[in-house]
Amino acid sequence: MRVLVVGARPTGLTAGVELARQGVEVDVIDKRNAASTWSRAVGIQPLSLELLQASGVSDALLSEGTKFHSAKLYRNQSLLTNLPFAVPGEDISFVLGLAQDRTETHLRDALEKFGGRVHYGLELLKLEQTDKFVSVLLDRQEQALSKVEFDYVIGADGTTSTVRDQIGIAFPGFDLPGQWSIADVDAEYWTHPDAFTLCQVDRGNVAIVAPLEENRYRVIATAPDALATLPLRMDVTNVRRAGAFSISIRMAETYQKGRVFLAGDAAHCHSPVGGRGMNLGIADAADLAQRLVDGTGEGYSKHRRAAGKEIIGKSEQARKVITSTNPVIRLGTYVTLKCRSSDLI
Repeated sequence: MRVLVVGARPTGLTAGVELARQGVEVDVIDKRNAASTWSRAVGIQPLSLELLQASGVSDALLSEGTKFHSAKLYRNQSLLTNLPFAVPGEDISFVLGLAQDRTETHLRDALEKFGGRVHYGLELLKLEQTDKFVSVLLDRQEQALSKVEFDYVIGADGTTSTVRDQIGIAFPGFDLPGQWSIADVDAEYWTHPDAFTLCQVDRGNVAIVAPLEENRYRVIATAPDALATLPLRMDVTNVRRAGAFSISIRMAETYQKGRVFLAGDAAHCHSPVGGRGMNLGIADAADLAQRLVDGTGEGYSKHRRAAGKEIIGKSEQARKVITSTNPVIRLGTYVTLKCRSSDLI
């Protein structure tokens, strides 16, 4: 069996690792010229660590990441409460903070250990499939086109997925009004270096700080300037990246068509509230890889689409509570965090 994975973010890399370690011939491609040094997702949840244990990736992540065991809830500059992340019955009582580029590095290292590698600068232009194989047309930076056949193709190429478009799967949903923002910064003497911090500020805005590594933090806000929205003092010594973006809530109508599958952001996207995007993609990839190995791929779409629908529902409900301008509804933030502390990182 030979599998093509399109996209070398955490979802695609996880699929590659899980297939390669079980002896499947897998090619991972990405149209970018090289791996990104930017951090997007930051929180690695217990389930992801469990899924990545067999490959050895979890141990590598744990050796570098920052463990945070609780969430601090502020109203402007006043600390309201501290909520532990301990979940009854769970062996891991923390969320691991690590910049996404470092998570990708450890996944690539594991992929190479199992005999695979990422082919950067290689873009999928077109695919066609029969009941026996998938034929893909690849472009290496406009130098030469090549046509290759695979048994299966996994589209892990993000919200603007070429794979999804090529097989004609709709991606219905809606866009949230306004802009959100992020800042990936180095800062000294931050008040909570081992905790997730959520600050509710005026007019329904929220600013969130998550540790990435020693003296490195991700700040995200529901306004165009993350650092300006944060009501707490942060002594920033370097801004690695900052920017504004819009949010879409969408889900593919199906995650499979024939021998082609979708995973991660190619299949679903939602707000950063809960930080479940990367973790949901990792779970998609691990489930799909095992199903391809076992020959049970037909059950993938139904199973993972149900999981995606549940997570998007929780994320949207939490977003509406913590960003509400209604003071009565905003009072529900404490209850929301307490009930879903394992979901909201």
